[in-house]
Amino acid sequence: MNEDRLVIWLDECGRKDIDLVGGKNASLGEMLDAMKANDIPVPQGFATTSHAYRLFVQENGLEKIITEALSDLADGVSSLQETGARIRSEFMHARWPHQVAKRILSAYARLSERLLIDGADVAVRSSATAEDLPEASFAGQQESFLNIRGEEALLAACKRCYASLFTDRAITYRNLHGFDHLKVALSIGIQAMVRSDVGSSGVMFTIDTETGFDKVVVINAAWGLGESIVQGKVEPDEFVTFKPFLDHKRRKPILEKRLGAKQIKLIYGSGDEATQYVPTSVEAQSTYCLSDSEVLTLSRWACAIEQHYGVPMDIEWAKDGTNERLYIVQARPETVQSRNDSSLFTTYEIASKGQQIVSGVSVGDAVATGRVVLLESPEQISEFVDGSILVTGDTDPDWVPIMKRAAGIVTDHGGRTSHAAIVSRELGLPAIVGTRDATRRLHTGQDVTLSCAEGDVGFVYEGVAQISRNTISAEDIPETETQVMLNLANPGAAFRWWKVPADGVGLARMEFVIGNHIKIHPMALARFDEVKDEQARSEIESLTAGYPRKRDFFIEKLAVGLARIAATVHPKPVIVRMSDFKTNEYANLIGGRVFEPVEENPMIGFRGASRYYSESYETGFAMECEAIAKLRDELGFDNVIVMIPFCRSPAEADRVLEVMASKGMKRGDNGLQVFMMCEVPSNVILADAFARRFDGFSIGSNDLTQLTLGVDRDNEILSDLFDEENDAVKWMISKVIVDAHKLDTRVGLCGQAPSDKPGFAEFLVRSGIDSISVTPDSFVSVKKHVACAEQHLRDTK
Repeated sequence: MNEDRLVIWLDECGRKDIDLVGGKNASLGEMLDAMKANDIPVPQGFATTSHAYRLFVQENGLEKIITEALSDLADGVSSLQETGARIRSEFMHARWPHQVAKRILSAYARLSERLLIDGADVAVRSSATAEDLPEASFAGQQESFLNIRGEEALLAACKRCYASLFTDRAITYRNLHGFDHLKVALSIGIQAMVRSDVGSSGVMFTIDTETGFDKVVVINAAWGLGESIVQGKVEPDEFVTFKPFLDHKRRKPILEKRLGAKQIKLIYGSGDEATQYVPTSVEAQSTYCLSDSEVLTLSRWACAIEQHYGVPMDIEWAKDGTNERLYIVQARPETVQSRNDSSLFTTYEIASKGQQIVSGVSVGDAVATGRVVLLESPEQISEFVDGSILVTGDTDPDWVPIMKRAAGIVTDHGGRTSHAAIVSRELGLPAIVGTRDATRRLHTGQDVTLSCAEGDVGFVYEGVAQISRNTISAEDIPETETQVMLNLANPGAAFRWWKVPADGVGLARMEFVIGNHIKIHPMALARFDEVKDEQARSEIESLTAGYPRKRDFFIEKLAVGLARIAATVHPKPVIVRMSDFKTNEYANLIGGRVFEPVEENPMIGFRGASRYYSESYETGFAMECEAIAKLRDELGFDNVIVMIPFCRSPAEADRVLEVMASKGMKRGDNGLQVFMMCEVPSNVILADAFARRFDGFSIGSNDLTQLTLGVDRDNEILSDLFDEENDAVKWMISKVIVDAHKLDTRVGLCGQAPSDKPGFAEFLVRSGIDSISVTPDSFVSVKKHVACAEQHLRDTK
């Protein structure tokens, strides 16, 4: 055999060489060559070829042994575990063909010379010749070994790579996907180590791994070597960036920064152990692994790699702690979301759900019910019941034979790029990872409902809930002249709706972000010294850790939360309503009671516009304005429109607009539009005056109905009297549309009525409404109601 074909330098191979060096090494070679123009550093290295593997098998007579062992497995003579152990043992006791060992050690010596290190430390990674193809991912099926130094250690690690081609999980995977065991060869990548053991490392995707939203880069990061993330041993930091704005140097489009626990890290070991896990310091746990500039740099690199390959990518990166430089160490096509039909979207409804037991990072968007089986080790496979919910600490590839039999998966540890998350996506299973205490709070035999359909946080509920599923094709949704928009509130769930052909977001509720993501009363952050309750002070200190100024916590969290919503439909408009809590709702926020009055009827009390210029809340409103300014100017979402709720008079409108202008939010500057909720009868009566002050109206049908009819919308006794189709309410709506249109002011409606009542949707269309904004689960039905109404109008003309 030609010895030149036994080893090849990575920068001499590319995607065309998958049969020679496998998907992983072919991709590395491709990057080394292609990324030079983008100044993206990729560590040097070389690879053994499939010819070297086949020579190893041939000279040691392993083909016969493999065939016999697999035949015994197929005939039931031996178990999977016995078969794998038998074949791996033969590999480990085999001898290196002289010419293969010679070429490996010669290349290793040259690599050490290039690195100016005597006996360089290297990463030794397996690369199967059928892996990382768009139609089949072999992720995690073979072994990798880090911090390998010296000739003897290198040859031993290479032999272990060969043996890992026949781990139990690899045998199972090939059987499942129909690959001939003897036709799959193994290449070994030997690559210079990046000293991330004293730095950080992680994984990033150029697509949202849960929803398939293709305008974002998702980055996971942890201290130390990257295997800790892949193995699901740590809950990593997570960053999400918005691709369309990455080329704008003055923008910083980071949509999310989530601090992970990172309680342990993988570092260089000593003696026989090449690596070892150690605890991270308290300071490291509370510190992000990457700066904002590093997050943006990695994101730009990810986009360049995706552009080169032409498909969404799964990329590994590392930061060398000795020189503070970032490197790309691996890239492969993403194999789950990129294959899904982007024209389809599925909605789930969960009824009769029990008490929430645990929560964690949501993987997928489905719901599953079943009986818990709690396992500590994959060796307990005989105890697992098909169709159960697997609960364990974390998973590695040895768990795959159990995972593919489960209805859902819950783990204590891990993030979106952990092994449990990756395999769950590939198997199409809902999973909740990083719960921290699922193995303590769940027990075998317990009936539960596992929900990944409520956003980026997944929940496990007690008992078996009622679940309904509805799959819709975007192609079946009619087009309409009247815009149909979405009401969105939860940033964590926003990406789920990117496939919906909506005309934008007609109502983004700021108070949801404040109540569920920030949780603290704005004034408790602005005037923390006035918060005397010790428990509230402790909670605020904990939530705002890492923010020297507590008000910055509010501004950043609010801006970033709203950015996720704005990104979902960009560049279509997103109407963000400024906070519209009632006093009793504000008081329930952490530290809120000292800043709120007690009102007999908060529904028509100190709410909306009246708060924004009040001495008691003006500082809080200023923080809201700063968050919107950050959202539009720094993050770049100038598709955001601001909306003022519950504005009772033109004089009050003037005061609010004046306060906004003083906070850098002047209507008209940088294209800023300001809308107003039309929900008080005075808004209709004085529509002409209001229309001269605002760019648009959004009718809040619930408040307008209760104030027109004098019916408390929350009063069950009067529920039969609450009717949006009452003639008085419809007169109000028709009147404001006519008067607003005289001044070319747009009018939309956000409310539940068009969803529940087809006749009401037809009334709105006849009245000339410009847009209707509804909840995502109502979008399709309302769109069809509107299309029918428009067709009826055309037919009657």
